[in-house]
Amino acid sequence: MSRAAAIKHGYTTGARGLASRSVVGLTRTRVTPNALTASGVALCATASILVLFEGRNEILFYWLAAAVFVAGSLLDILDGALARAGGKTTPFGAFLDSTTDRVSEGFMLTAIAYVLATQHRPVFVAVAMAGVAGSFLVSYTRAKAEALGLRGDVGIGSRAERVVVITAGLVLAPWGVLPWALVLLAATAWVTVAQRVLHVRKQLIQGEQS
Repeated sequence: MSRAAAIKHGYTTGARGLASRSVVGLTRTRVTPNALTASGVALCATASILVLFEGRNEILFYWLAAAVFVAGSLLDILDGALARAGGKTTPFGAFLDSTTDRVSEGFMLTAIAYVLATQHRPVFVAVAMAGVAGSFLVSYTRAKAEALGLRGDVGIGSRAERVVVITAGLVLAPWGVLPWALVLLAATAWVTVAQRVLHVRKQLIQGEQS
C-alpha cells in the first residue's frame, strides 16, 4: 500500500469509526437510515438553493450554503453507520444511499455552474459539468468493478474528498477561489476514474494469470 493510500485508509477508517459511535443513541429510536438519507438530500438541495442568492451577500450565503452542505453530507455518512449499527442494512437502502450521493452532489455543482453562467464565465461552467460527469463516473466505476467481484474503491478523489473540495470552495468563494476548486474537483475525479479503470484491468490480468 502506498503512503497516500495508507493515509486515505487511515482517515476513512477513523471517520467510519466516529460515525458508528455517533449513531449509538439513534439505534434505540425510530429514526431509520432511509430517513437520514432523505434528510441529507434535502439539506444538500437547500444548500444548492442558498448558493443562488450569493449576489445578495456573498459571505453570508456562500458560508451558509457550505454549512448546510456539510450537514447534509454528514447525514449521508451517518445513514450507513446507523444501518450497520442497528442491523438495518437492506439492499434497497444501500442502493438508495449510493443513488442519493450523486443527487446531492449534482444539485450543488449545478447551482455553482448556474452562478458561474450568470457571471459570464463559460470555461468554468464547462469545468463544473466535467466535474459532475467525473464524480458520477467515479461512483459508476466502483459499482461496476464490485459487480464483477473486483475491488473498485481506489483513487484520490472519492466522495469524501469531493465534499471537502466543494466546501472549501464555497467558504473561499468571496475571494474568487470557487472556480479553481471546481478545477481541482474535476481533475481529481477524472484521475480517480483512470486509476480505477487501470486497477480493474490489473486485477483482471492477474486473475487470468493465476
